[in-house]
Amino acid sequence: MSYNLLVILGPTAVGKTRLAALLADDFNGEIISADSRQVYRGMDIGTGKDIADYTVNGKLTPYHLIDIIDPSEEFNLFLFQKYFRKYFSEILERKNIPILCGGTGLYLHSILKHYNLADVEMKGERYNLLMEKSIDELKQILTSKKSDLHNVTDLIDKERIVKAVLIAEAAEVNFKIESNVHAFIIGVKLEREQIKKNITQRLKYRLQNGMIEEVQKLIDDGISFDKLNFFGLEYRYVGQHLKGELNYNDMYQKLNSTIHSFAKRQMTWFRKMEREGINIHWLDGPNLKAAQKLISSNFTKP
Repeated sequence: MSYNLLVILGPTAVGKTRLAALLADDFNGEIISADSRQVYRGMDIGTGKDIADYTVNGKLTPYHLIDIIDPSEEFNLFLFQKYFRKYFSEILERKNIPILCGGTGLYLHSILKHYNLADVEMKGERYNLLMEKSIDELKQILTSKKSDLHNVTDLIDKERIVKAVLIAEAAEVNFKIESNVHAFIIGVKLEREQIKKNITQRLKYRLQNGMIEEVQKLIDDGISFDKLNFFGLEYRYVGQHLKGELNYNDMYQKLNSTIHSFAKRQMTWFRKMEREGINIHWLDGPNLKAAQKLISSNFTKP
């Protein structure tokens, strides 16, 4: 089979980005991010953009879907698909290999299963019916359909939750379209205890190297605490700390535990994808040589 998309997926803190950049350098690739928060400008440390990882042999690997909108703007699955298709086509036109890299399960699934969300109706009968429900009822509906949310309890705006439910329902129905995407998928995993160790070490480093200041700047720029809650994880708990609701130690402990749980939910997504017949070639860690061998044996440019 002739593949035209390389996918590098895995939970947080396993070294996906650096591996993708090294592979892009080897195989004339360009990276398309599959991360639901790295699209936002000014959210760098908390989302783990780690732009330095994209520099290989003194050259910056081309990357896309990072830093494309402001935190005050909305981003969703529909927009992700729209941008992905644009960059995917442009990269192929340049005779390079698109490399989709990230850990947002729904975004990855939408490409691999060829979702068609063009017909999601945001103001129709279903919208009106959902708006009659309580926020707690809406959260339960959304939780049942989208397990990779950064923090379900952070969703407090009713209309935002309703729109998220409509998109999740459309994804669940899974309108398929004819697609020219043929993906070869590599997964990066580590032992659970190693992932937890990596997460903890990384969190300590980020907290000591500007993450709190990053969240404070977002607040200074007009981003509300409610919006920080929506972004989840680092932005929720650091925001609560800056608001005076959590002391530093409680903020660190809660955030560390929540990121561990998030990584576990990401693996649940990938196992679900495998049960659906999506073939993931798993590596034990970001093993460059093993990945190079897999690609050389199976991946040919169209």
